[in-house]
Amino acid sequence: MLSPDLRAPAPRGLCTDCGVSRMENAKACGHACQFIAPDYPALETRVHGRARGDGDERFFGPFQAMYRAEMVAPRAGAQWTGITTSLGARLLDQGAVQAVLTMIPDADDRWRPQPALITQAEEMAQARGMRMGYAPLLALLEEAQAQGFTRLAVIGIPCQIYALRCLEAELGLERLYVIGTPCSDNTSTENFHHFLNLLDEDPHAIDYLEFRADYKVELRFSDGRQRLIPFLSLPISDLPQDFFPLTCRTCVDYTNVLADITVGYMGGEGQQWVLVRNARGAEMLEALGEDIRLSASGSAGKRAGAVKGFVANTERAAGGLPLRRMPNWLRPIVSWMQPRFGPRGLEFARARVEMKAAETILHLRRAMPAKMKNMVPRHVWDIAAPYGLRPDAGETPPPGPRDADTP
Repeated sequence: MLSPDLRAPAPRGLCTDCGVSRMENAKACGHACQFIAPDYPALETRVHGRARGDGDERFFGPFQAMYRAEMVAPRAGAQWTGITTSLGARLLDQGAVQAVLTMIPDADDRWRPQPALITQAEEMAQARGMRMGYAPLLALLEEAQAQGFTRLAVIGIPCQIYALRCLEAELGLERLYVIGTPCSDNTSTENFHHFLNLLDEDPHAIDYLEFRADYKVELRFSDGRQRLIPFLSLPISDLPQDFFPLTCRTCVDYTNVLADITVGYMGGEGQQWVLVRNARGAEMLEALGEDIRLSASGSAGKRAGAVKGFVANTERAAGGLPLRRMPNWLRPIVSWMQPRFGPRGLEFARARVEMKAAETILHLRRAMPAKMKNMVPRHVWDIAAPYGLRPDAGETPPPGPRDADTP
């Protein structure tokens, strides 16, 4: 079912239009929004039974198991092999849920996301592939209630899932399954089309784009062509300064830690990366049975140098200075070295989380310093500390439940 006509979003400051402001009680943003005063220890404890621990949980949030994964038979039209949509389809097939709330492409623009409630397993194929743009997913929670759905699955990105968890107790659901995908740098669909125009002389023929773990962007075209572009050759410096909104540059949850199961690519080394976070996530993964191939996550290379370089560039950008461009003669050399000697697998994922932590602190400190105290959780400061980023006076977050254990 496509989304019905939605209310216009209520005006907000920092907002990714998750859909809450379009609901009848738009004031729910006050306690549901990730960009006001997020409380990850409390929500992690409520959802997973405990807050994150040390080791890799400091970066990725609570989890029971972590895998490289791929569907044995890749699904046609999937961004990778189709794990995320296969999870939704299996829940519908088994009758575990009555509907899956997710995103499908707009009828007039394959890149524009449109929220939908899917009630038939075969219709999950519509949700395959990447969308880019703001997506009021949670606005359809009211439609789900109106249709009497009490067993629901939701597939969403971190800002949507944070708000969903804050509202969960108010929804009256008998069962809720949450499938999360990582996210860090969203933008408007219009901005994304501008990016495609910079990438290729035939942007309208591009029907697939993916940032791969081998430091390349893969483009596929409607005529069957394929093109690989090294990260260092992307026209990032040619994008306008506000291409990525402040919300996405100050997001504190890259890995969707409040989902029951997270499915992404960062730690996958060419396959997908799956984090099973709780019993409900384990139930969903087990339901795929022999249709999914699992293997141990790997890790290689060192992230410190890459993260330090990113922090230095972000400090310049946050100060309004132009980014330092790498000389053109050096780009092919570094592009050759990155996938061979740079961070790979879990080390690549740790690097991206550290980069996001640094980006959050530096951009928010410049643009909205008064929000630092409430918007930057303690674990983000812990992640950024090895790179010299520590809270100034007045930036320390309020005491949390784990502070009693902190020396």
